[in-house]
Amino acid sequence: MSETDAAERRQEHEIRAIFVEAYEVLEPYFTPENQWAGFNHEHLAYMALHERFPHLAPRQLQILVEAARRVFASGGTPAP
Repeated sequence: MSETDAAERRQEHEIRAIFVEAYEVLEPYFTPENQWAGFNHEHLAYMALHERFPHLAPRQLQILVEAARRVFASGGTPAP
């Protein structure tokens, strides 16, 4: 599959456009230093993200949090 085919499958263009900024908002909620009894603060991450991007639908917030969690768990950083 070519890059063009992959790009055409993507549907959440607004989410992709703000992901790096959203990751910066979400990153503190996934860091080990901020865990409480071994648990991250993902529930607070949703609230922080909603405050920063109030126009996003709950499903869009979920997509951002899930993607940020995967990037953080992989040890990577989001591509600009």
